[in-house]
Amino acid sequence: MLSVLSRSFSRSSKNSLGNRSVLIVGAGVAGPVLAYFLHRYGVHPVVVERTPQLRTTGQTVDVRGAGREVVRRMGVNSVIREKITREDGLALVDSAGRTQAAFGVKDFGGQGFIADIEILRGELVNILYEQSRNHTQYIFGDHPSSINDQGDHVQVTFASGNIRDFDLVIGADGIRSKTRRLLFSDKSPIHYLNMYTAYFTIPYSQSDGTWARWYNAPKGRTVLIRPDNQGTTRAFLTFRSSQRGYEELDPDMQKELLQKVFADAGFETPRVLNGLMNSNDFYFEAIGQVKMDQWSRGRVTLVGDAGYCASPVSGMGTTLAFVGAYILAGEIGRHHDHTEAFRQYEALMRPYVTKAQKLIPGSIHVASPQTSTGIAFRNALLSFVARPAVTRLLTKLTESKTAEKVTLPDYEIVLAQ
Repeated sequence: MLSVLSRSFSRSSKNSLGNRSVLIVGAGVAGPVLAYFLHRYGVHPVVVERTPQLRTTGQTVDVRGAGREVVRRMGVNSVIREKITREDGLALVDSAGRTQAAFGVKDFGGQGFIADIEILRGELVNILYEQSRNHTQYIFGDHPSSINDQGDHVQVTFASGNIRDFDLVIGADGIRSKTRRLLFSDKSPIHYLNMYTAYFTIPYSQSDGTWARWYNAPKGRTVLIRPDNQGTTRAFLTFRSSQRGYEELDPDMQKELLQKVFADAGFETPRVLNGLMNSNDFYFEAIGQVKMDQWSRGRVTLVGDAGYCASPVSGMGTTLAFVGAYILAGEIGRHHDHTEAFRQYEALMRPYVTKAQKLIPGSIHVASPQTSTGIAFRNALLSFVARPAVTRLLTKLTESKTAEKVTLPDYEIVLAQ
C-alpha cells in the first residue's frame, strides 16, 4: 500500500534557502513533526496553538506502516515504546462480558486490531513537543483570524491582534480546520459516515484487566473499554445515525443524547454512562473523512486531518499525520519554489491518502451491526478468524501483498548533494 511513497525523485539545484519562516497552525501530531523536520532542513518553524497550553488529553492512538519509519528518523521510537499502553489485545464480548473472539497485540505482525504501538494521544503529543520545542517558537492561546497571501509572503493577523509575515503557512489544525475554512471558503469537504463517537476517561475497574473490550448492542451502538497505563480506563461510545448536527450541540446536550441512545445497551454501559457524567476530558465528534481536490492555494497548504482526515474507521489518521508532515517538510526543504514543493508533496501523498481513505466495503456494518442477528454472525466470523492457524495464514497473505516495502525519501541525503 505504501509503495507509492518510494517513488524516485530528481534533485533540485542545491538550495540557497536563507532563513525562510513557516507558520504551522496546530500543535497536535502533524504540527510538531513538521516543525522538527523543517528545522533539520534549514527552515524556521513557528507553531501557533489555539489552546492556552499543550492539549495533552485524548484517547489511544497507534502508529502503523511508514509512520514507524518517521518515528525512527525523529529519534523518538524508544521513548514512544516506553509510553505504550501495554494492552494485551482486543476481545469482542457479549452483554454478559463473555469473550466471543480475541486478538492478541502480536497478531497480524503487531499491526492488527490492537497494534504493538498504542499510546495515549496526550503522551504522544508531549513527546513530539519536547523533541521540537528547542528549535521551534511555540505560541499558545492564539490563532489566525485572517490569512492574506501577498504573493511573495503571507501576512497573518492573529486573534490577539498581532500581525506577522511568513514565507509559508501550513494548516495542521484537525478535521474542523479553521485554516482550511480561511483558505477554501466554499463548501465543507467533510464526507460524513453517518456515525458519531465520544471519548472520555472513567475510573479503572478490576473487570477491565489488561485487554480492550469491544461490545456491540443492536441499532449500531458500540461500547469500547480500554485500560490505559495511568491507572484509568478510556471509554469510547459510537452509534450510527443519519441525523446531522449532533456535533454542534453543547457538551451537556451531547452527554444527554448519549444517555438516551445507550440507556438500554447492556454490558457495562451503565458504569460507562455514570463515568461520562463525571468526566473532564469529554470529546464528541461526527465521524467523517476530509476529501479535497487540492490541499494548497498559493503559499498556504494543509497537512494531516486538516487536508485528508481518513476517519477513526480507517485506523490510519496518526500515520497519515506523521508521513504527510515528513514528506511536506522534505519537499519544502529541497525546493525554494513553494509551488513545486507543494506539487511534489501532493504527488507523493495523494495516492497513499486515497488508499488509506478507501474503506473495506461493508466495514462499518461489520463494526457496528444493526441487529442482534448481525452481531452474532459477525462474532462467529471473527471467532473463526481469531484461530491461531487462520491468523497466521492471513498475516502471511497480507505480508505477501505488501512485500514491496516502502522507502521514504531521504531528504538529508538529497539536500547534502
